[in-house]
Amino acid sequence: MTYKEKYDIWLSFDEKTKAELEAINDEKEIEDRFYKDLAFGTGGLRGIMGAGTNRMNAYTVGKATLGLARYLKSKNDGELSVAIACDSRLNSKDFLWAAARVFASRGIKVFAFSNIVPVPVLSFTTRFHNCTAGVMITASHNPKEYNGYKVYDSKGCQFCTEDAKNAIAFINEIDDYSHIYDNCKTVDEYINEGLIEKVYDKELNAFIAKVEEQAAYQEKNNLKIVYTPLHGTGYLPVLAVLDGMDVTVLDSQKTPDGNFPTVKSPNPEDRAALTLAIEKAKEIGADLVLGTDPDCDRVGIAVRHGDEYVLFTGNQTGALLVNFILTMRKSELNEKSTLVKTIVTSELGANIGRKFGLKVEETLTGFKYIGDKINKYEESGENEFVIGYEESYGYLVGTHARDKDAVVSSMLICQMAAWYKNQGKTLVDGLNEIYDEYGYYLDFLDSFVLKGKDGAEKIQSLMVYFRETGKKLFPNIKEIIDYKDGILDLPKENVLKYIFDDGSWMAVRPSGTEPKIKVYYSIVDENRDNAKSRLEEIREKINSIITK
Repeated sequence: MTYKEKYDIWLSFDEKTKAELEAINDEKEIEDRFYKDLAFGTGGLRGIMGAGTNRMNAYTVGKATLGLARYLKSKNDGELSVAIACDSRLNSKDFLWAAARVFASRGIKVFAFSNIVPVPVLSFTTRFHNCTAGVMITASHNPKEYNGYKVYDSKGCQFCTEDAKNAIAFINEIDDYSHIYDNCKTVDEYINEGLIEKVYDKELNAFIAKVEEQAAYQEKNNLKIVYTPLHGTGYLPVLAVLDGMDVTVLDSQKTPDGNFPTVKSPNPEDRAALTLAIEKAKEIGADLVLGTDPDCDRVGIAVRHGDEYVLFTGNQTGALLVNFILTMRKSELNEKSTLVKTIVTSELGANIGRKFGLKVEETLTGFKYIGDKINKYEESGENEFVIGYEESYGYLVGTHARDKDAVVSSMLICQMAAWYKNQGKTLVDGLNEIYDEYGYYLDFLDSFVLKGKDGAEKIQSLMVYFRETGKKLFPNIKEIIDYKDGILDLPKENVLKYIFDDGSWMAVRPSGTEPKIKVYYSIVDENRDNAKSRLEEIREKINSIITK
């Protein structure tokens, strides 16, 4: 069907949907809502909320759930169960209960969280209740217009390539959105039948207890912390694991609110998201600013150093955490101990791991691939997971979850800062010590937003251009790694990585969750000024190519 034919069909849906669609005067907007169906990317199903096949709404959530239910029943015998949770985003609770009803209508038991919780809690709960699968309603750190639907396997790991491919096949078989809920009863009826069970306290407390087992440094200290949950799910669990430390919560961003009224985007990667917390830190003389995103799987920090607050990149925090954890647990390491990072994450943390004797493994972008490595390690016994992280502010220590966890990361970052402060140092001092030993790494990310059908087409044409240009793109390119056909045991992925003669690199990839093309840079140079000038030179050329 054409996008216009789909549009006409959706006009016959409920009155709210009809009114929303009839109010659209821009033909391009109608086209964008219906020219395709939402598809799984690195973070599952994700899109702008609203009416349409290319939007997050009760119908697209219902379609994804119905297809997933059919897939789960096709590959599993006996009684099936699913854990479902959501974050603080607009419509998240409505989507949760919509999904719960569809699962229950197919005879699948649902453990549904009655209150908002972080992503890692859902990952943990899937295994805690021996569920067949899990679903998290969240769009992570995206702007307020977005929501999403992450699917987890029985081990608490997001669906990887094969599961996602198979589930999508079942989802794509559904072409009638209008009758998805025809056979669904109310939530209360399913609760009375035992097909939906509300959960929260027991699961959250069990999760927190597992996180606290990862504590690495608990000596007395006078570290002062300002924490912001950025209107999300982190408030209760993060405060629980920081119990006993001097923590000031930013009142203006404490309350869960899907409108995210105090920030343009609730993304701790964005300097602006931590502005109010830094102001509070200056006011009270705090040592550390900590900010978690709405679903509390990412954490960003700012560190007081002298009179300034220095924001850390994900690569910098990751390298520090690797050094801290391995130092604290040196006696526990063995020949199986393994660090896992993504292909667009700096080599600095990996080199620290290697010096401690760790194995280092790489995965594609998306923490689900790190979670999948943990599952495989448990099956084979050949490796033992110690730490995994990615440049986009996601870290995991421990195997209580199979996704990035800002709760355990927040606890360990604060303990690490306390460890350094008890030595008379800041995290900036600690990072500089690492640079002195391992060399200077300057990492940067550029994201170019290209919305709609035209934007999607331009992203694809840019990837064609980068492939065809090859080594002519820059002098001193030693190697180009193209992941589109699969490298070693990695799944196929639309990513290009350019390796320069001195070990510096640049990578280009379309985002799997947003209408963006992303360019990652990692410059290695003993001289910081040289590194900065080289970075700017490369960025300038890439900018001219993408924005022309």
